[in-house]
Amino acid sequence: MSAPPFVLSPENVARAEAIVAKYPDGRQASAVMPLLDIAQRQGGGWLTQAAMDYVADYLKMPPIRVYEVASFYTMFNLKPVGRHHVQVCTNLPCWLRGSDVVAETCRRALGIGFGETTDDGQFTLSEVECLGACVNAPMIQIGDDYYEDLDSVTTRAVLSVLKQGGKPKVGSQMGRRSCEPKGGLTSLRETAPMAGKK
Repeated sequence: MSAPPFVLSPENVARAEAIVAKYPDGRQASAVMPLLDIAQRQGGGWLTQAAMDYVADYLKMPPIRVYEVASFYTMFNLKPVGRHHVQVCTNLPCWLRGSDVVAETCRRALGIGFGETTDDGQFTLSEVECLGACVNAPMIQIGDDYYEDLDSVTTRAVLSVLKQGGKPKVGSQMGRRSCEPKGGLTSLRETAPMAGKK
């Protein structure tokens, strides 16, 4: 039995056209990552081979080049994932700040290991490399949201809210503002004078 065909919706074709138009002639293949993201979102959070082939054909690329991109980046899923894709960063900054505790809390709270999905299809747990929020490590990404400054208690709280159908507070879970130091500002305490004003 062959896989069902994949075609972008009219709304997503318009998005794809706008993205491809940003690149110079002959460089449309540079749009492969954003187009894979559009296809993945339309496909329920993962990419079928048909979706990757569609993107390759759309961008006039050899399919193998699209497969290489999709299989290299952890942001692309090549098999179905749960409604909530819990991605635990275990790269060095997060590890130094306790990602092992966060990962173990996720395993226990969800009853699954890395690469597994809960029986109800609600949660998939993945280990990923740097997610780019190192200053507020350790952190996890769930869907498009970042949850930072985690420990076992706050990790359980985030997962509990999701299990109950709610939306947890994104960002720092310890009340840190943006990426300011934990104890507040230590330098640049004064507002800079306006340019040209004495």
